[in-house]
Amino acid sequence: MALDDWLSWLEKQHPKSIDLGLERAGQVADRLSLRAPGCPVITVGGTNGKGSTVATLVSIFRAAGYRVGSYTSPHLLHFNERICIDGVPVDDETLIAAFEKIRAAQDDVSLTYFEFTTLAAFLIFREAGLDVVVLEVGLGGRLDAVNLVDADVAVVTSIGIDHVEYLGDTRERIAVEKAGIFRAGRPAICGETNPPATLLDAAEAKGAELVCRGRDFDFREEGPDAWAWHDHERVLNGLPRPSLALANAATAVAAVFRAPLEVSETALRDGLRGARLNGRMQVAAQNPLIVLDVAHNPHGAAFFMQQLPPSRPGQRTFAVLGMLADKDIDGVVEACLGRVDAWHVVSLHVPRGAISDRLADALYVQGCHVASRHESVAAALMVARQQARAADRIIVFGSFYTVAAAQQALSTEWSE
Repeated sequence: MALDDWLSWLEKQHPKSIDLGLERAGQVADRLSLRAPGCPVITVGGTNGKGSTVATLVSIFRAAGYRVGSYTSPHLLHFNERICIDGVPVDDETLIAAFEKIRAAQDDVSLTYFEFTTLAAFLIFREAGLDVVVLEVGLGGRLDAVNLVDADVAVVTSIGIDHVEYLGDTRERIAVEKAGIFRAGRPAICGETNPPATLLDAAEAKGAELVCRGRDFDFREEGPDAWAWHDHERVLNGLPRPSLALANAATAVAAVFRAPLEVSETALRDGLRGARLNGRMQVAAQNPLIVLDVAHNPHGAAFFMQQLPPSRPGQRTFAVLGMLADKDIDGVVEACLGRVDAWHVVSLHVPRGAISDRLADALYVQGCHVASRHESVAAALMVARQQARAADRIIVFGSFYTVAAAQQALSTEWSE
């Protein structure tokens, strides 16, 4: 089968798209001896900031000369983006070969799409002769298939309210699930400056070496192009500013210093300079400025708004918003109050996609101006660009699907 055939087949193989637990995937992992990739592992969990932290880690380790595997989800345009070696997505043939081996070992064990593809990533990494693997948790941590592998360094970037039906409806309960990736006697990095007490308690109960931002390390801005990082042992001034949020870059640096790999300061600086990730504060066009971000919950939306520079005098901000129906739409809108002048809302025609009327209703309740409603991101983006002046800006966010559709629309325009 071609890769698309495999992916379509995988979507139909388990009765639930999400079915947390390690038993099923663990059985197949043990049959293929996939729990140990043969090199150090850094596992990254958290509500928001995972992708940026992984991208920073990969860039730094590559700059230090290491061969790096990374596993992330979801993808934006192509499934191959999820499994990379030295920053390059693996090809279809490599994926298909791994899928065939997982299928042969699976026997009668039912696996979700995510479990099956995670095992395939483990297999690809084990056979690639890597120096370090960076794994992004898919959902939660404790019961996520990524947690089949013991992390040499575990990272929790942030703790917000999301996926409440699986993780709980309070930060305290969610923190316990995130802390499930911690391991006894090994570093556990927390990017939160005020984590719930339950995270601290979980780290202590596991015997993990907890390292918290604000207590054990932190950062400060030194201007538009530089920043500084420090912990109890070192101070690094004049660091190059990456094209990613500094809070996530700082958390990644803390993980680098506690990983069992040598990284020089020169490599660290080079890696930070080159760190970037599509769909996170991504500048996609100029005149007007178009910024894409996958922020899809209140915590992420608030962080996105914080990263946006204040509007210049006379500059207007237009938003193209498309979301999934099971996300906290009202909370996302509330996080953006006072930052957007006009909203263009989009129906996402994907599983769990919210219709534009639902988004418009949430905006009206908060007193926001809904300029238009659309059935596609491309149409909403076109209207926003028609209404915007060259000095204005357009932000596109709310879902990975929204950003992917915007990228496709813009790339089609450029190719023409």
